[in-house]
Amino acid sequence: MARYAMVIDLHKCAGCSACQISCKNENNVSEGMFWSWHITRTTGTFPNVKYEYVPTLCNHCENAACVKACPTGAMYKDENGLTLHDPDKCIGCKSCMQACPYGVINFNKKEPHEYWRNNEALIKGGTASGKETAEKSGEKIPYYNPDRAKTYEGIRPKGIVEKCTFCDHRLKEGEQPYCVTSCPADARLVGDLDDPNDPIHAMIAKYKVSTLKPEKGTKPKVFYLREY
Repeated sequence: MARYAMVIDLHKCAGCSACQISCKNENNVSEGMFWSWHITRTTGTFPNVKYEYVPTLCNHCENAACVKACPTGAMYKDENGLTLHDPDKCIGCKSCMQACPYGVINFNKKEPHEYWRNNEALIKGGTASGKETAEKSGEKIPYYNPDRAKTYEGIRPKGIVEKCTFCDHRLKEGEQPYCVTSCPADARLVGDLDDPNDPIHAMIAKYKVSTLKPEKGTKPKVFYLREY
């Protein structure tokens, strides 16, 4: 079995948000929700000011607080070290959200993809409504990706949580997560920490490495290379 981790090179990351857009398309993520997001902060005093853009996602922590807090076992660790979610066991209690120090778990407060069920056009007589577009395309959402449903609900229902899975459906096929593939700067890579020949080891050895909130003791598996 693999022990997956991701590296993100902050010197290469351009803050373009391609990872966020590609993630939403690959995983059929609803409007207003993000499995892939970012932290921005400005530090220093003018003229010595530093702007930082730090991409964020589920850290797939070795000591995952969300897994410990889940009362039903819906959040769990798989054999490859991924932190995954079973929607059939989820009762929507949000204990995982409260336990997660990183704020990367989303809750489906209402039925997802409301826009594509809306029968009102943006411009009456000039544009199609979301509902009409969905019906014409024959899909609940026109950009629906059926591959997501190979290992997880293609569209998650109202009343449960959801989050990044490192695109586990792609990893099973020997592919990188879509955020990695779509990054124009090649700032990301997922690799196997148990394979000494995996390129991820050379990257971790070459550069200064950090994680988010190490003081929380969760042992994140998203490693940031270098810094601003």
